[in-house]
Amino acid sequence: MAIARLPDRPLLHPLHAILLAFPVALFTGCLIADIAYLNTAEIQWSNFAAWMNAGGLLMGGVVIVWAILAALSRRGGPLAGRAIAYLMLLALMWIIGLVNAFQHGRDGWSSVGSLGVMLSVLTALLALIASWIGHAAVYAREARP
Repeated sequence: MAIARLPDRPLLHPLHAILLAFPVALFTGCLIADIAYLNTAEIQWSNFAAWMNAGGLLMGGVVIVWAILAALSRRGGPLAGRAIAYLMLLALMWIIGLVNAFQHGRDGWSSVGSLGVMLSVLTALLALIASWIGHAAVYAREARP
């Protein structure tokens, strides 16, 4: 019986994984700040959410550039499909985060509202799913001749 081994390393380089932690934390913090704003009507929570969203977009852009380079370097390899899925999730996260930034740029209560919270939920979920895909381990598989 022959054993074919896939790489035992994850999709992400360690530095890439550290950079990915920023959008995950910042977009999740944006969601928490939006919920706090809806519960208290204290405008500072909306400001916190807008700044965390901007930080998530900034660091998310860096992560996307790295993911593009990683996807190009893995073309045709065993992790190519996962690298493309990871890149597409990050791109969708960034686009929805940009729309969320425009939404948070509005004035007062309309800056968050139901649309702002929905966009924050989507960006946080996409960041978490992309992180899950990026950090998932690849295990060796047995192949029978």
